[in-house]
Amino acid sequence: MASRLIPLLMLLLVPGLALAAGNDKHSLDLTDHWVGFTAIAIFVLAYALVMAEEFTHLRKSKPVILAAGLIWGIVAWYYQSHGLPDATELAVRHNLLEYAELMLFLLVAMTYINAMDERNVFEALRSWLIKKGFGFRQLFWITGTLAFFISPIADNLTTALLMCAVVLAVGGANTKFILLACINIVVAANAGGAFSPFGDITTLMVWQKNIATPQGTVDFFQFFYLFLPAIINWVVPAVIMSFAVPNENPQGGGKSVSMKRGARRIITLFLLTIITAVSFHNFIHMPPVIGMLTGLAYLQFFGYYLKKTYHRELANTNGEANTELEHDGQMGDPIAFDVFNKIARAEWDTLLFFYGVVLCVGGLGFIGYLALASEVMYTEWGTLLGLSAEMSATPANVAVGLLSAVVDNIPVMFAVLTMMPNMSEGQWLLATLTAGVGGSMLSIGSAAGVALMGQARGKYTFFGHLKWAPVIALGYIASILTHLWLNSNLF
Repeated sequence: MASRLIPLLMLLLVPGLALAAGNDKHSLDLTDHWVGFTAIAIFVLAYALVMAEEFTHLRKSKPVILAAGLIWGIVAWYYQSHGLPDATELAVRHNLLEYAELMLFLLVAMTYINAMDERNVFEALRSWLIKKGFGFRQLFWITGTLAFFISPIADNLTTALLMCAVVLAVGGANTKFILLACINIVVAANAGGAFSPFGDITTLMVWQKNIATPQGTVDFFQFFYLFLPAIINWVVPAVIMSFAVPNENPQGGGKSVSMKRGARRIITLFLLTIITAVSFHNFIHMPPVIGMLTGLAYLQFFGYYLKKTYHRELANTNGEANTELEHDGQMGDPIAFDVFNKIARAEWDTLLFFYGVVLCVGGLGFIGYLALASEVMYTEWGTLLGLSAEMSATPANVAVGLLSAVVDNIPVMFAVLTMMPNMSEGQWLLATLTAGVGGSMLSIGSAAGVALMGQARGKYTFFGHLKWAPVIALGYIASILTHLWLNSNLF
């Protein structure tokens, strides 16, 4: 028993290690074997490099992809030597299927976001805000509100980068405003992404898992029970921070930016794609990714239309077709549109990082660490605190959010999903909420925070964010209490 204590403690400190593919009757318990210890060491080292990305400038996908190959290689070799060659292959294929569904889903969403970006949708919004001449306190609330309501449709990272561009454009040398506004944007974007399957990878994972609970299935519309808790999570720290925002007006204005032809129709097609994905999942019980890929075809056909009709319009305007544009339709051209350029511009580092995480921790779970972590977090903690059966998972789910502030929320949420504890709908939504908003407490706790540290380098910093961590923690606690009270019937 003592030999299992060290890896178990590491599981609690590094929640991603709890990820697993489930306990298969043909799997071997390697939790107290050198294979298990070696796999843990490989993953911890890889994740240390991920967390040091800001300083090493090593893309986060590289160490976890290598670690995934090493972990599964060691496990497969051991199983092969013990006469179980097929067990690891089946487990890997299961993990690959889960990854493929999420990767393709995200790829379509990223393609639409890139298409809207190329059509100047976000630049037009940014220039409009700058031209209006709002004061710093007004901009603090406007950028926060937009971050909260855009992130459920786009995603928290893209939304945060857009709003930060506005803040930097109008903030000038006022570093105090930029710091507070960036913190507010990170909190708002993460909170907004927590109540929509499209707002964060973690909520998408929960939705696609199609989890069954005693009350029913956690489907698309159930996530909106988290709307008010998410608002509370953002508003509580925002109100407190707003008193520290300088009561001044920014200097200067911004140039006008117009959206390119077809921008509004692409927005409409993206909304139609979301509707398609939801309908496929809810009404004909197909994976949501099939609906998303169908929606990608909408964009492909519309891109073909944009190309063909533009050159016809150009000929009508100038009297002759511009053959140079016809043969050289580059993405930088104001009118040229190629959907495959938008696919190429997807966040491939993020998508490959996700692959590495899923395969790494899937391997660690296959080794046997799932049962250890699940027993401690979702059974023993609740019993130790004397909680009822319905509320016994609450401490573990609160811890999920706290751990998300230190470790990326993707492995944390995937850990919970692969443990698959027997929880009520309310508890699953609590885990979704905490994983989504817990990362706001530290600037390194979410992709939005890390990205903004790079975008507003020297103005939005780790220690600047840390100073307001207690205030953000108040919002975290308030959102949990709001969910426990408001949605008590779901527990």
